[in-house]
Amino acid sequence: MLIAGIAGFVWLYEETVPDSHFMLLPPGFQTPLDTSAPPSPGTPQMFSVTAYCKGLVTSAGVAAQAGVAAADPELLPIGSVIELTTTDPSYDGIYTVLDTGPEIRGRDLDIYIWSCHEALKFGRRPARINVLRLGWNPRATSPTFINRLFKRAFPGKPLPSRPLPIEP
Repeated sequence: MLIAGIAGFVWLYEETVPDSHFMLLPPGFQTPLDTSAPPSPGTPQMFSVTAYCKGLVTSAGVAAQAGVAAADPELLPIGSVIELTTTDPSYDGIYTVLDTGPEIRGRDLDIYIWSCHEALKFGRRPARINVLRLGWNPRATSPTFINRLFKRAFPGKPLPSRPLPIEP
């Protein structure tokens, strides 16, 4: 009986339940996304994804390679780690934001693909991203399973995900 209770708890814990305040909205009502605020870690967001193939060194100073993405530094700062889910599972996976670009603004993401023919074939497609870490700060991450299970908070004040401005 105890094992069945534990299995039922685990099964229900991973179940997605709609939020109650969205149930009160009329059918067909779309809530506008706040495109100016950076996505919070652990929350899935919709982005528009393209691919690029040119370039040897990223804005972070590392070689351009598979697993590197370019994003708007206002939303996803350099060093952010994201999980990408597209319509084609061959491009799904974990990417690190190590590049920026002049054309990357707002909820756009650009992933690096070595083959330029494959990058052109990729085109522009919608994708769901889940921010695993926002910026270089290791404490700006999505909560672990144990922290979510027991609702543990970080000890003390969490560090900012972006560097603080230097005052003269």
